[in-house]
Amino acid sequence: MLLVTGVNGGLGALVLERLAGREGVVAGSRTPDRLPSGTPSGTPARTVDFDRPQTLAEAFAGVRTVLLISAGAAEDDVVIARHGAAIEAAERAGVEHVIYTSLSGDGDHLPYALAHRWTERRLRESATLRWTVLRNGLYAEFLGAIAAPGPDGVISAPLGDGKLAAVARADLAEAAVNVALAPGAHAGRTYELVGERALGGAEVAEALGAEYRPGRLADARTAAAASDALDFQVPMVVGTYSAVAHGFLAGPGGPGDLAALLGRAPRPALEVIAAGR
Repeated sequence: MLLVTGVNGGLGALVLERLAGREGVVAGSRTPDRLPSGTPSGTPARTVDFDRPQTLAEAFAGVRTVLLISAGAAEDDVVIARHGAAIEAAERAGVEHVIYTSLSGDGDHLPYALAHRWTERRLRESATLRWTVLRNGLYAEFLGAIAAPGPDGVISAPLGDGKLAAVARADLAEAAVNVALAPGAHAGRTYELVGERALGGAEVAEALGAEYRPGRLADARTAAAASDALDFQVPMVVGTYSAVAHGFLAGPGGPGDLAALLGRAPRPALEVIAAGR
């Protein structure tokens, strides 16, 4: 049996869509009676609430493989507690293999990297679990959002001359499914899943018919603080801008692990961004 957690998020929902019709697939959600729209009808679901570890023993019973989609929308201590509870429950239930969606290796400078690296270390230290780590790059959809033109047609995101090896979220979902359907072939592997061509503000502007005039990090911080972002999310946003602007998220370029897992070239990020418009 394959248990997919985090199915109410975008990546988890896309994974379930790609597993439609397969036997032995179970969705894990805090609200199993309200799965996201687009979930294949008849998909069995179990209550999986990492903030209530008492729900996990029943949820993980009889499961051989867990696709653990990161629960990163919180402070580090909360995320680490969630992931730790999930891994401990998997060990107790006799789960054989955990596949974890982490953050790309070049993201170590990002404010939200620590919980991912802790989770990777916890899996490596497990005495019973086999594991696979999918180090996902930042989404092309995310780049399209943070580098969206304003009403004046100007992109003012503080990306400087930096670039991001953004990747289509649907490609990451497909790669995760391919690994989850044959986990034994990927045991003990860490895959770097980033885009093959890095993009900056200038490339996005050209594709959208906009103008790129990068702003300052201080202005981005002020705007984020004035939005509905939670306090811990403000440094996440600004730190991401800074990491891109200063050349830490451009990726190695060219075909890599993502193409190998997909068996084809990844979808160009500019296509994803343009389609999102």
